[in-house]
Formats: sequence, C-alpha cells, structure tokens
Amino acid sequence: MKSKKVKPSMTKIAIVSHDGKKAEMVDFILEHKEFLENSMLFATKATGGHVERVGFKVQKMLSGPLGGDAQIGAMVAEGKLDLVVFFRDPLDAHPHETDVQMMMRICDVHAVPLATNSASASLVRKGLVLKRVQLEEQRKSEMIMIDRR
Repeated sequence: MKSKKVKPSMTKIAIVSHDGKKAEMVDFILEHKEFLENSMLFATKATGGHVERVGFKVQKMLSGPLGGDAQIGAMVAEGKLDLVVFFRDPLDAHPHETDVQMMMRICDVHAVPLATNSASASLVRKGLVLKRVQLEEQRKSEMIMIDRR
C-alpha cells in the first residue's frame, strides 16, 4: 500500500486494539474522522485491517502478539509517534501482556501521550487539535514577519 506524504504538521498516531475493543475503536475513528484523515496512522495488523475497512489509510505493523506492539514501542522510542491510542480490554487475559506493558512503559519514558480508552483518546485529540492550531498561527505570524522585512 502506498503511504501518503507526511506533512510536517501531520500528527503521527498508532492505533492498537484488543479484540474485545475493536468495535469501540472503529466507533472512535469514525467519530474523529476529520482529524484522523489529516494524520498519519499506524496500527498492529488486525487493528489496521479494521481501520482500512472503514476507509482510512494505515501503515500496518505485525500482529501485536507477534511483535507489532514491540514495533510500535520502537517507533515511540525513536520519536516517530505523537500519540498511541490503545483500546485495551482490561477484563480479558492477554498472552502478550508483557509486550503491552513494554509499550506503555516506553510511552511513559519518552513522554508520548497514551490513551487507553475512547474518553482519554478524545481528550488527547482535543489537545492535539489545539496544538495544530497554535503551530499554524505561529507559522502565519512568522511569514508575516518575513514579509515585513
């Protein structure tokens, strides 16, 4: 799949979802369609398939238990992600829980926002929208100052 060109202002977001939370994840991405269409999306394999089926472009990693969670953790450590949205199912056992914990720890170490449900993801999205607006206003004022010289 061809990936879209990343603009400097594009927010880079990883989306991960346990099986029991896939429907909630799909509801979230449809609810925030405009914001996510202007973002670069990454996802673990099964989650990425759901994201694609509702019309979004996404770069898919490996399946979570087969290394996808670790790949996303590596992207966080390398400074390649602005946000991780992880629809976790806290009521179900997951054989790759150590990978999940690693990804969450890496987000904490590198101060990358991690939302683990739709309510926290919505709040983080609002903050990122404000950040985009502020960056755009800053660029405009810098351009005005350049034009005045």
